[in-house]
Amino acid sequence: MTRDYEYDLLCIGSGPAGQRAAVQAAKLGKRAAVIERGHRLGGVCVDTGTIPSKTFREAVLSLNGHACPACSKVRPGASARPPAQALLARVEAVEQRQADVIGGQLRRNDVAVLSGEARFHDSHTVLIESSDRMITVTAANILIAVGTVPAAPPGAAVEPNLVVTSDELLGLTTLPRKLAVVGAGVIGIEYASMFAALGIEVTVIDQREHPLEFLDREIVDALFHQLRNVDVTFRLGETVERLEILNGPPRRVALLLESGKRLVSELVLYCAGRQGATGRLNLAAAGLKADDRGRLAVDRDYRTEVPHIFAAGDVIGFPSLATTSAEQGRLAACAAFGVEADPMTAHFPIGIYSIPEISMVGAPEQELTRRKVPYEAGTARYREIARGQILGDDSGLLKMLVHREDRRLLGVHIVGTGATELIHIGQAVLGLQGGLDYFLTTAMNYPTLAECYKVAALDAFNKLSA
Repeated sequence: MTRDYEYDLLCIGSGPAGQRAAVQAAKLGKRAAVIERGHRLGGVCVDTGTIPSKTFREAVLSLNGHACPACSKVRPGASARPPAQALLARVEAVEQRQADVIGGQLRRNDVAVLSGEARFHDSHTVLIESSDRMITVTAANILIAVGTVPAAPPGAAVEPNLVVTSDELLGLTTLPRKLAVVGAGVIGIEYASMFAALGIEVTVIDQREHPLEFLDREIVDALFHQLRNVDVTFRLGETVERLEILNGPPRRVALLLESGKRLVSELVLYCAGRQGATGRLNLAAAGLKADDRGRLAVDRDYRTEVPHIFAAGDVIGFPSLATTSAEQGRLAACAAFGVEADPMTAHFPIGIYSIPEISMVGAPEQELTRRKVPYEAGTARYREIARGQILGDDSGLLKMLVHREDRRLLGVHIVGTGATELIHIGQAVLGLQGGLDYFLTTAMNYPTLAECYKVAALDAFNKLSA
């Protein structure tokens, strides 16, 4: 590698993709640096996304003492709406601890950390502006891993405790009695379920008739059924035309829908999409252009149209998961230095931290049907499992999909307590090309939720034998 540049790899963003890429480059003996514009390392994942939202979820569950929605809703009374500070107290501590862990990892690997706002001067040069100075750094290779930002609400500015996106939500000083969630994507559903568990009246609005379309439809139906049981109202097939602030008192928000309906809420959480955070990078100076949602196109090596500039993580679009972003960053670093690496496995798990959790690996039923793959489904319900009864979760279920001819595992789909942990058993079997026979002959600890795999396998076996 030429020594004309200060760094061999410069990562713009210190989230999972940038962090992992920089460490991989350092382990290859390269000079690596990351740029972070936020007030702590970890990017959106640590600051406003994954870590704070999951910490908030745990606070809600801890308050209620249960992980299933039927058990978790706060009963009406004096404690129905706990102070916001009581729920959010741990979020800041966990965020800082995670940022410290990332900082320690970068330091141990001699990765330089540069603070400030980055923008391109040319394809090898980046300007970094902080509150007190501006510096210029050069790199032979650059990775863009800036993540995403929430789409702006229509017709009303973000306003604390009134109209917020997921970036501002955990800065609430008071909890509302009524919450309107615009957007039934992953973020919207996660927060809708958390607030519903606190006894808050929640309405979810989405223009799609079938949100979360990448998940198995039976699992989504089961989740929505459980959320309706804790008084979440869904208004699907509806589009919010604009928001209006009602000055009151008290101040509230009116949501005007294209259908002519008018809803009023104390708080609106607007999470109808996210956009790549590329707007301030001056991409044109590097010879790059983002699409209309701020995302960058890459090839199989995560290389953009400029050969020495790579992109990874949420800024390149689906699946936009912390785990896949980290692996994309590692593979991009390997490609930058000509190191052979196996591509990312197709069998990565997806987890949604709603209450209850959803997780999946492999294909959903509708995809197998579309591809005309012959399959059979085996189902286990938590109420049939001793551990499910112990936990008080009688609504969870695990569904296993197997090939009718060779009995290979094709997919596992779970809704219920511990779904995001339980899924890894299915992921391992799927990755090792195992199938029904493994689950029929293996022994599971008793009592555990893992028994669901045995029960589902027996259910599938009985159907195949009919």
